[in-house]
Amino acid sequence: MSPSTFRLKVQKIDQTCLFELSWGQGPQLVAMLKYPTDLTERYQEWQRVYLSFYKTVQTPLPPLTNPAPESPMRGWTIAGGSLTPSTVNWHSKLVEAEAKLLNEFHCWLRSAELFEIRAAIAQASRGVSDATPSSVHVFLICPCTELARFPWEVWEIGTDFAATGTIRILRTPATIHTPATIHRETGARPGRPPHGRARILAILGDDTGLNFQADREAVQFLSRQADVTFVGWQPGQTPVQVKEQISQAIADQRGWDVLFFAGHSNETEVMGGELAIAPGTSIRVGEIAAQLAIAQERGLQVAIFNSCSGLSLAESLIDLGFSQVAVMREPIHNCVAQEFLVQFLRRLAEHNDVHESLLAACQFLRLEKNLTYPSAYLVPSLFCHPGAELFRIKPSGWTQQLRQGLPTRWEAIALTACLTLSLIPPLQNFWLDQRVWLQAVYREATGQVPPVAPPPVALIQVDEASVRRDRRIAQPLPIKRRYLADLIGRLSSLNAHIVGIDYLLDRSIGDEHVLREAIQTAVMRHKNWIVFASLFEGFEAENLFVAEESKIAKRNWSLQGYIEAPHNRMMLPSVDEDCRQLCPFAYLLSLIQVNNQEGTSTSPQPSLANQTDLRTDLLNVIEQETTRNRKLAFLQRSRLQLISDWSYPIVDVPWLQPIIDFSIPPDRIYDRIAAWRLLDQPLTLPNLPDQIVIIMSAGYIEAGGIVRDQPENLPVPAAVSYWRSHLSRQNNAAAFPNGNSENSPAYLSEFPGGEVHAYIIHHLLTQRLVIPIPDLWMVGIAALLGKGTVLQLNRQRNQQRRSHQRIQWVVGLAIATALYALLGLQLYISASVLLPFVLPLLTVWLYVLPAFRPNKPQGE
Repeated sequence: MSPSTFRLKVQKIDQTCLFELSWGQGPQLVAMLKYPTDLTERYQEWQRVYLSFYKTVQTPLPPLTNPAPESPMRGWTIAGGSLTPSTVNWHSKLVEAEAKLLNEFHCWLRSAELFEIRAAIAQASRGVSDATPSSVHVFLICPCTELARFPWEVWEIGTDFAATGTIRILRTPATIHTPATIHRETGARPGRPPHGRARILAILGDDTGLNFQADREAVQFLSRQADVTFVGWQPGQTPVQVKEQISQAIADQRGWDVLFFAGHSNETEVMGGELAIAPGTSIRVGEIAAQLAIAQERGLQVAIFNSCSGLSLAESLIDLGFSQVAVMREPIHNCVAQEFLVQFLRRLAEHNDVHESLLAACQFLRLEKNLTYPSAYLVPSLFCHPGAELFRIKPSGWTQQLRQGLPTRWEAIALTACLTLSLIPPLQNFWLDQRVWLQAVYREATGQVPPVAPPPVALIQVDEASVRRDRRIAQPLPIKRRYLADLIGRLSSLNAHIVGIDYLLDRSIGDEHVLREAIQTAVMRHKNWIVFASLFEGFEAENLFVAEESKIAKRNWSLQGYIEAPHNRMMLPSVDEDCRQLCPFAYLLSLIQVNNQEGTSTSPQPSLANQTDLRTDLLNVIEQETTRNRKLAFLQRSRLQLISDWSYPIVDVPWLQPIIDFSIPPDRIYDRIAAWRLLDQPLTLPNLPDQIVIIMSAGYIEAGGIVRDQPENLPVPAAVSYWRSHLSRQNNAAAFPNGNSENSPAYLSEFPGGEVHAYIIHHLLTQRLVIPIPDLWMVGIAALLGKGTVLQLNRQRNQQRRSHQRIQWVVGLAIATALYALLGLQLYISASVLLPFVLPLLTVWLYVLPAFRPNKPQGE
C-alpha cells in the first residue's frame, strides 16, 4: 500500500475506541480514545428528529405509481408506529440536532490522542499535492455497527495541519474474502473491447408509495455514454417470475459495469440485506450471490443502491468482490433519493469517478438543498474494495480518442521544441551531413560499397599546382581564355566527347577568339559536345546564352546549363520546368551522355552548320525517345516535386528533394586529373572517351565566387572526409610518365562545386535518387507513436508495476530505437529513402521518459 493510501480501523471495546492507522507494509500508529456516551445520545436524537422530519415533510411529489398510505421513505416502516401531523417545527429541530451531533463528533475526533494519526494523514496530503493532482485515500473500517452509522465522511482531518491535498474517506469491510477481479484496470470486461461503452443494469423494485419516473430519467441520462437496461416488476408477474427475471438479467453473459437499484431496502442480521422487488416480495443478497458472483467475474464493478439502510448490503457486496458500492446508511426520502441520484449520475456522465460523483452530489445537497432537505448530505457513503480502481465511465467515440491524443504540457513543450529544430536549416544540414557520414561507415562495415569500376566523370582540376606552373594563369581569376583553349584542344585530341566548362565566361577579357577557334575545331573535327556553365538569374531565366554574349560560341553548336545548386542536394528541373528553356548543368550533361549511349541515329550532333538551337533539338528528340528508352524516361521523370518548390521559400528546406549520396566513395564517382598534368605530360587516359569531362577550378586561393552569394569551394562533407582517410591515394584516372599514379596533393582541402556536379551526374546515370523524409513529418509521426506508447503505459500506471517491469519497457524501447536505426541505415541503401534519426527518436523518448518514473497509484 502506498504512503498515500491509509487503512484506519476503528474498534469499540467497552467504552474505549481503538484507532489503528496503517500504510505500506509495516508502519502503524495506534491510539486509544475514550468513547463519549454523549455521542451516542446525539446520534440517536438526530436520527429520531431526522426520521420525524422526513416522514412529515410536505414536498412536491410527482404522481405516485401505486398510491399507498405508507411512508415515502425508501425502507420498511420503522418500529414505533407512525407519527401524526403536529405543529412541531421539525426542520429547526433537525438543523439543531445535526449541529449538536457534528460538534460532538468533531470534538471527539480532534482529541489529542489522535494528533499523530491526523498529522500523518495531513503530511501525506501535502506530499501528494506537490507531486500530482491525486488524493490521499483513507479506507475506514468500522466493525462495530454503532460506529459505522456515524458520518465519518465529514471528518475534517487536515484542517488543523494546513493540508493542501484532498483527503478522501472511503469505507471498506473489516473482512473481505473475495478479491476484486478488476484491479486498477481501465474497466475492460471479458468479451468486450477495451474502449466499448459501459453497460448499466437498472433494477426498479417495489414502487409502493414511491415514484421511479425521476430515477428512470436520471439513469436514462447516461444513455449517451453507456448502454442502459431496465428490469423490474410489472403488473401481473408472480414473485417467482420477478426473481427469475432479475437473476437472469444480473448473470447476462454480456456482463455489466454498474448495477443500480431503486426501491425499498433494509438491513438484515444475515444474508447481507434485502431488497423489495415487488409488492410484498423481497429478495436477500444471499439468494442472488451466485448470480452476482458471475456478473462480477464478467466485469460488474459498481453497485448503486438508491434505497434505505444499506450498510449490510455494501459490506456483503464488497465481500463478494465488488469494486465499489454506494449506499444510504439511513432511511432516505423518495424526493431526496431522486435529487441525489440526478446529481450523482450527472457527475458520473461527466466522467468523474464514482467517489467524486458521490461527493459532488452530497455537496449539492449541502449547499443548494440544505433548506429543503436538511442533513440529507450526511447519509450517502461509498464502500470500496482497497485493491480496485475507482470506477468512472470511460469516454468513447472519436472525440475522446482525439482528446486522449492531445499532448500534455510536457509533451507540447517537447513537440514544439523538436518541430522548431526541424525547421532550422543549419541544424538540418549538419544532421544530414552526420547522417550521410554514418551511412558511409555502415556501407564499409557491411560490405555494401559499390564495386570498383571506371567512374562516369573525369574532373580536369585547375589546382594550385597548375596555377604555379603556368604564368598565363598566375592571376587565375578570371580564368584565361587561351588556357581554356589549350585544355579543350588537349581533351579533343584524347577523344573526350562531352566536355563541361565549370567556369562562368560571361565577360570579355581578351583572347576570346582563341577559345572560340579551339571549340569550333573540337566541334568540327570530333563532334564534341561543349556545355558552358551559366547562371539561372540573369542568363537562363532571360534566355541569354553566356558564351554567345562573350562571343566564344553559339547556341547552335554548343549548350549551357545553370550551375547554382545546394551543396548537399540534387539540382533537378522543376516539375513544371521545360529543359529547353531552363536546364541544370549536371542534369544536361547526363542527358547528353545517356542520349549518346542509348539514342538513335536521328539524334542531333554538334555541327557548325546547325541553324537551330542545339539544346532544343536535343530535348525534342529525347522527348520522343522516352517512350522507348527507360534510361531517358528516368531522366525525364527526375524532377523536383511541387512540394519541394513550395517548401523552400517557406521553411528554407526543400522537402523531398533528393540528396547527394556522399556515402559512396569519391573514386567511384570521378577521376581527378590536375590541369597541368593534362597539358604537360603524355598521359594515358583509356576511360576518357566514355566519361563526362568537367573543367573546373580547384584548390587555389582565388577559386570561388563564380556563383553569386555562393562560394565555389565548400567544406568537405563528413562522409567524403571519411573516405579520403580510408581510400588509396592512387589515382585511377591516369598513369603518369614516371609510373606514379598519385595526385599531389592526393585530395583537396576544400570540396569544389565541380565535385558536387560529378556526384549529381553519377546519381542520374546510375538512377540513384535518395529521397529524404522531412524531419518535420517524422517528428509528427514520432509524436503519434510516442503518445500511443504513453497511453499504453498509462493503462498500466494504476497497476502495481515493479521496477523490473519499468526496466523491461526501457529496454524494449532501446531495442526498438536500435532496430529503427538499423532499418533506416539499410533502407537508405536498399530503397534510397533517408529516415531521419535525431529528432524523431528524441521526440519519442521525450514523450515516453516521464511515464517511466515510479508512479503513485491513481487516487492516492
